[in-house]
Amino acid sequence: MTSPALLPGIRARRITTPRLTLNLLELPDRTGEPVLFVHGNVSAATFWQQTMLDLPHPYRPLAVDLRGFGDTDALPVDATRGVRDFSDDLTALCDTLALDRVHLVGWSMGGGIALQHLRDQPAAVRSLTLVNPVSPYGFGGTHGPDGRLNHPDGAGSGAGTVNPEFVQRLKDGDRSEDSPLSPRAVLASSYVKPPLRPALEDAFVDAMLSTRTGDDHYPGDTRPSDQWPGTAPGPRGVLNAMAPTHFRIDDLHRIDPKPPIGWIRGTDDLIVSDTSLFDLAHLGALGAVPGWPGAEHCPAQPMVAQTRHALDRYAATGGPVRETAIPDAGHAVHIDKPKEFTAALLDTLTAGR
Repeated sequence: MTSPALLPGIRARRITTPRLTLNLLELPDRTGEPVLFVHGNVSAATFWQQTMLDLPHPYRPLAVDLRGFGDTDALPVDATRGVRDFSDDLTALCDTLALDRVHLVGWSMGGGIALQHLRDQPAAVRSLTLVNPVSPYGFGGTHGPDGRLNHPDGAGSGAGTVNPEFVQRLKDGDRSEDSPLSPRAVLASSYVKPPLRPALEDAFVDAMLSTRTGDDHYPGDTRPSDQWPGTAPGPRGVLNAMAPTHFRIDDLHRIDPKPPIGWIRGTDDLIVSDTSLFDLAHLGALGAVPGWPGAEHCPAQPMVAQTRHALDRYAATGGPVRETAIPDAGHAVHIDKPKEFTAALLDTLTAGR
């Protein structure tokens, strides 16, 4: 794999841990409180470059490539552990670098991984910032603010919900924009808010194309279901790791200590939303997926409401929570609105000092 072009001031190095070797971006001369950035699905640490440079002293920004992305080892993902393969990798990285309590910043799937890390090791976290995070009750296949399963097998979630053309174009290394399902087109239409075209667009496409594909990686394996839409999550791969049958954080409000949590979201996010265009239930309601059984059996997943439900419980038991909704921003709110994003991030970092 070709290493990505990095902005001046950022260095990449590979860190060998007892679990795997991870690729880490850092500012070589920076010391201070570590701020560990965790990217989302179909992306890599390079999506955080400008945010890292914007972060002032006394913080030490670090951004890691997750397994199967960027220049980190492409170890398989055991989806039956939810996202713990990823969060345990973070623990190994922090231990190897001897990081003393980190500020965690997780975007999209990375938000779920950061939540899992906080849930499992609350004393190791100074603060947590969630950036348009996956619902704490998984992606797809649930209803209601408390994330109840639509069906016990998780129908409507997991690897079978992704468009196979998008996966094939990732596998082929497609850098074109000749289809709405090319990675570049998806970046422009759904990661950022149109009509923005990021200055680092080529680097972001490279990061998307670093995604390893297959049953052990993205999207994972599938199982048939007799429930609409006919697919249920299997036990392997990235999308199945976020399926509600494998990933669910119900007890965040019980952790002790409770570091501050900042929740930053773009108001125009198309991916993580109560009406997500990546949720088959919502697409069925729109008529884009045939055979939808109706809202009584398969309503759109209220992803934002579910995150609010979990964080309200955290706040009710003494955990500081700050929600910042940034107007005119999409899923990659840190790219759409970097100034507003950094201000909100610094609020949470300051609260966690």
